[in-house]
Amino acid sequence: MKREEILDTAKQYVTVDRAATHGGSEDSFGTIARFWSSYLDHTISEADVCAMMVLLKVARIKGNPTHIDNWIDTAGYAAIGGED
Repeated sequence: MKREEILDTAKQYVTVDRAATHGGSEDSFGTIARFWSSYLDHTISEADVCAMMVLLKVARIKGNPTHIDNWIDTAGYAAIGGED
């Protein structure tokens, strides 16, 4: 898969596909941040959730660098985390 295809697929995932399936990332990541904060007894922000999800994907890439979904998801989480 070419880089343009990876980015196009990530864009589709974060703007249409997964939003329809899982709800908006704003709500989802806010909920995740609250759950993680409660579990860890430490405040976790939505940006932290994005960064931690990128790190999860990087760990999966280390285990299987040819699985394209991990690269696509990494781009998607980075885009959501970098949004204003």
